[in-house]
Amino acid sequence: MSIVNDVTRCLESFAPTSYQESYDNSGLQIGDPLREVTGVLLAVDITEEVIDEAITLGVNLVISHHPLIFGGLKRIIGGNYIERVVAKAIKHDIAIYACHTNIDNVSAGVSFRMAEKLGLLGVKVLKPIGGVLSKLVTFVPHSHAEKVRAAIFEAGAGSIGLYDSCSFNLSGEGTFRASEQANPFVGEKGVLHTEPETRIETIFPKYLESAVISAMINAHPYEEVAYDIYPLANELASVGAGAVGNLGAPMNGTEFLGLVKSAFRMPVVRHTRLLDRKISRVALCGGSGSSLLNDARRAGADVFVSADFKYHQFFDTDNQILIADIGHFESEQFTLEIFYEILIKNFSNFAIRFTKVKTNPINYF
Repeated sequence: MSIVNDVTRCLESFAPTSYQESYDNSGLQIGDPLREVTGVLLAVDITEEVIDEAITLGVNLVISHHPLIFGGLKRIIGGNYIERVVAKAIKHDIAIYACHTNIDNVSAGVSFRMAEKLGLLGVKVLKPIGGVLSKLVTFVPHSHAEKVRAAIFEAGAGSIGLYDSCSFNLSGEGTFRASEQANPFVGEKGVLHTEPETRIETIFPKYLESAVISAMINAHPYEEVAYDIYPLANELASVGAGAVGNLGAPMNGTEFLGLVKSAFRMPVVRHTRLLDRKISRVALCGGSGSSLLNDARRAGADVFVSADFKYHQFFDTDNQILIADIGHFESEQFTLEIFYEILIKNFSNFAIRFTKVKTNPINYF
C-alpha cells in the first residue's frame, strides 16, 4: 500500500520544495497525506475537467505542474473555477499536489527536459541560485571521526559539483566537565577533561539539514554533541533557473526554428529578427523566462527559447541574440514525463495516467 505522503516524498526527493521561488505554492494543496493512493493523474494545470477525469478513472491523487492555489482563499462558494475545483476535489476525496518552480530549479528538471528535446549537449544551469547551502561543523574524538564523516556523507552532506565525501578536518583539543547526572563517553564526572578531537567541516543542501544532523548525532559517541550550522551565500551549480547547452552542429535561424516547432509540437513560434550567423549555443527556460534574457546573453547563447515575452522585451536583444517565444504551456508540457519517470520507478501498486484534457488556455488559428 502507498499513501499520498509516500508519493509526495518521492517527488520532493527529486525536487525539494525548499527550491521553489518565494512567490510559489508548491506542495500538497488538498487532501489527506495519509490516504491510500488508488491512482495518479498527471496534468500541467488543474481544471474542473481534469477533476472530472480523475473521478471517472477512480484516481484520488492529481499531480500538476502549476499550483491550483497561489493566493489565500477567503471563501469556497463556487464563484470561480478554483473554488469549484477545490469543492469538487474535497467532495470526492481527491488530493491535489503541485510541483512548480522547485522542479524548474533542479538539474534534470523542466528546462533540462526542453534541452533534451532539442538534443543539446553539455547542458548546465543558466542561472544558479545561492542561499540553499549550509555548512556543518562538529567536533569528534579522533577514534570516531571516520564513522561520523561516513554517516553525514551517507545522509547527503559533502557533495561539491562532481565530487562527494568532501570535508575539511583539523586536529585540536576540546574541553568539558561532566555533571554528576551525565554519562560521559570519556572523562570523569565533575573533573575538567581535555580530549584530542577532530574538527569536521562539510556542506549540505539546506533541505537535508534534519537528516544530516540526525545522522551525525546517531554516529557520534558523545552524550551531548557540539555542532554549528552556518548559512552559506555560495551558489549551487546544480540548482537554479533555466539551462544552457550546445547544438550538435550549428544551424541557421530558420532550421533551428523548424526544429523548435517540431520538438515542441508548435503551429507557430514568435521570434525576433533572424541573426546573420549560425546558431550553436542555446539557452532555455520553461514558463515565463523573459527575466533571464541577460543571463542568456552573458552565457554566450545565440538564441533564448522561453515564453511570455512582452512586446517591448523583443527590443532588448539589441540584435545580439534571437528570442524564440514558444508559449508557456508548450515549454512546460514535458514536465509530465518527468513526473511519470520518477513515479513509475518507485511505485507499481497503482496506475499513473496522463490527462487527456487539453488544459492549455491559449489557442491558435
